[in-house]
Amino acid sequence: MPYFFAMISFAACVILTPLVRKAAALQGWVANPTADRWHKKPTALMGGIAIYAAISIPLLIHTDFSEFSRVFSHDFDNGLPVSAVVWIGMTAVFLLGLVDDLIRLKPQTKLLGQILVASLVAFLGFRLRWFESMTLDTLLTIFWIVGITNAFNLLDNMDGLCAGIGMISAFTVLAIFHGIHSDCAQIAAMTAAALAAFLLYNFNPATIFMGDCGSLTIGFIISILTLMISDTPIINSLSGIAAPVMVVLTPIMDTTLVTLIRILSGRKASTGGRDHASHRLVLMGLSERGAVLLLYGIGTISGIGAVFVYRNDTLTAPSVIIPVLLAVLLMGIYLSQLRVYPEKEFSMLRNRTFTPILIDLTYKRQLLLILLDFGMIAFSYYLSYRLRFDSTDFLFYFKIFLKSLPAVISCKLIAFFVVGVYRGIWGYMSSNDVAVYLKASTFATFLSVTAVTFIYRFEDFSKGIFIIDWLLTTAALLGTRGFFRLTGDAMRRKTLKGETVIIYGAGRGGEILLREIMHNQRLNIKPAGFIDDDPLKNGKKLQGYSVLGSFETLPAILKNDDITTLLISFKGQSPEKMADIQDFCRKHAIALKQFSIQIDTIDESV
Repeated sequence: MPYFFAMISFAACVILTPLVRKAAALQGWVANPTADRWHKKPTALMGGIAIYAAISIPLLIHTDFSEFSRVFSHDFDNGLPVSAVVWIGMTAVFLLGLVDDLIRLKPQTKLLGQILVASLVAFLGFRLRWFESMTLDTLLTIFWIVGITNAFNLLDNMDGLCAGIGMISAFTVLAIFHGIHSDCAQIAAMTAAALAAFLLYNFNPATIFMGDCGSLTIGFIISILTLMISDTPIINSLSGIAAPVMVVLTPIMDTTLVTLIRILSGRKASTGGRDHASHRLVLMGLSERGAVLLLYGIGTISGIGAVFVYRNDTLTAPSVIIPVLLAVLLMGIYLSQLRVYPEKEFSMLRNRTFTPILIDLTYKRQLLLILLDFGMIAFSYYLSYRLRFDSTDFLFYFKIFLKSLPAVISCKLIAFFVVGVYRGIWGYMSSNDVAVYLKASTFATFLSVTAVTFIYRFEDFSKGIFIIDWLLTTAALLGTRGFFRLTGDAMRRKTLKGETVIIYGAGRGGEILLREIMHNQRLNIKPAGFIDDDPLKNGKKLQGYSVLGSFETLPAILKNDDITTLLISFKGQSPEKMADIQDFCRKHAIALKQFSIQIDTIDESV
């Protein structure tokens, strides 16, 4: 049985976790709810002991430490066993995390310990091999190991999140190394099995937390396994960089988001808080389980992408790498908008000296859109070549693509700026904006064709390329802007709280009223839907809310929904109709309100 030790890891973790939970209760190893933590009831700690034991014991049996004796003779040429390096490193990191769980080490002490372990790994000859310079590559390797280890540590902020993402990452590595590198495949299988077992106790609602001794151990193992992806000589250079990053894209996104926002908010990056990607997803209206499962989905998609990139050539890999990275970038940009900190804390930005670029990055956000468009333009132009030519022809036309790419990017960004793409307000998109985007994309394509004709006389270029590129660029431009608009509206609908109202009138007044409710949470109103006397509107939707019926069917609607108020969105109804509405509200003990817009004239003499 090729993965016999993985089954041992699963069974060991299933048995050991409840034993550790019981011991934690007896010893008082319990995490109590605090202001900067997410859980709401005392929960057992030290689940990392079970995770470590379930992985390290089978790995110890599996590993042949005799080859490790070559370390003392500095014989690294034939390669040292990965399993021995992982076992020694994970043991050191586990002990570091265990001490931190028990006596709370200072952040600099933990960091020093992690750097020492990472330096040992690099000393033993394991490197990313992203640079020819051994000095630069060694420093980057140490940074990678320490960074990924801490990224998983930071990811342990909601029930089942760190264990689940670690399991998905381990399964991804297993899929990459299966049949290629048996040692790494075995380690990945043991890790995935142990974490799958731990999730039985750690998924929401969790009965035990892993603690730093668990999250640091997981992070270290995954960092070494991903490092080995780029250290495998059979893959192409692009995959050697992209595949490891995509395996751990979720923890990288979360760590980057938290670190940048905390620094911009005047907080220490090492300070805990409810500002992680998972917390922001809950703020959008998702449940805790929903937020964790969404991040599982992102990890799974990026993991599948990593396997695809690893097994395909450099020319094909960008068709997966760029969309995944752009999607995660879009999500990160949107989540960064959500106000997590109190206004007085966030306003610390205004009291510091920041460069204009940083101010743009934090408030206007147009710099982020320009960077996003930069990647979008390059990918659309690349994908148009992939769609236009088969693999044989693409090898020839890829040189033309590279030669003309800088001119196309420059022309399109200039066209976007001139037409007014960057003059719109972030998060809003109307029909007028759609027209601007269509004009910008068309003008950008026209300018690109003109530049290519002027510079290269259009030799070896295909007209079909620019038609496909126009379609892709237009779709990407509308899609990215529409993403912010749609997700913003969805978040507002999910986070509305207050008295439940039903809106009478699904016309223009109802639409204006609904938008005011969604954008002004101080009203403390949550719509249940609309009623309208026009039978043609029955069953239709307005801004995501259904027209539930007419005034005559309102009694039946009230029986099924906890509605406290009837909110009239129009004026001009007859006195008789208004009297009927008032009598109905008195009879059913619901409040009656009417929406109106008033423009007051200010006395200039005052």
